[in-house]
Amino acid sequence: MLRLSRPALLLLLAGLSASALAKAPETVNIGYQKANIFALLKYRGTLDESFKKQGIAVRWIEFPAGPQMLEGLNVGSIDLAATGDAPPAFAQAAQADLVYLAHSPANPKTEAIVVAENSAIKSVADLKGKRVGLNKGSDVNYLLVTALEKAGLSYKDITPVYLPPADARAAFQRGAIDAWVIWDPFLAEVGNERQSATDWQCRRAGAALHLLPGQPQICRHLSGYRKAGGG
Repeated sequence: MLRLSRPALLLLLAGLSASALAKAPETVNIGYQKANIFALLKYRGTLDESFKKQGIAVRWIEFPAGPQMLEGLNVGSIDLAATGDAPPAFAQAAQADLVYLAHSPANPKTEAIVVAENSAIKSVADLKGKRVGLNKGSDVNYLLVTALEKAGLSYKDITPVYLPPADARAAFQRGAIDAWVIWDPFLAEVGNERQSATDWQCRRAGAALHLLPGQPQICRHLSGYRKAGGG
């Protein structure tokens, strides 16, 4: 199976002035998605309790994937987001004003290119001329580009079909796409409905959580992030 370790998960803030950061907000709007660390913190109430002690309410907003979350961060609908490392790179290439706050170790084997169990596609090279579903600008977008290059193909050799995870799963199940590039928990959910495209692996080294200076109102409350994540 083609798998890429879940890249070091990043915490990001919308770009704010020093004066704005120095003043504690009444409410912090946090973006999260399925299976990332913020989903765990939301479930445990770790950040809610920490912010509550300072008189700050937490509002949780779910997004289907990192790119959509960072769009929300850029337009100001959320204040804090957690995502993989590819979406911020794409966002900043589009001039998004983001601040990197922290990052966590990589989580191995949580992304893959999958095909239907009865598919004739057995390797990345077999994707030539095929319809491949993925969430544009996400970590799996990077995975696909890298995998194609390793197989001697380019993006022009496939037909990318850009869909959020839920829509991509429906398209995959009805055979509207030939392959799907996806991450957990969606990867785990398809279970026996799929097979792997190849056994090539690519891994990136993780890094310890590191809080950047100059964000006192937010950083102080993220100690729970390390505890909940086991770091």
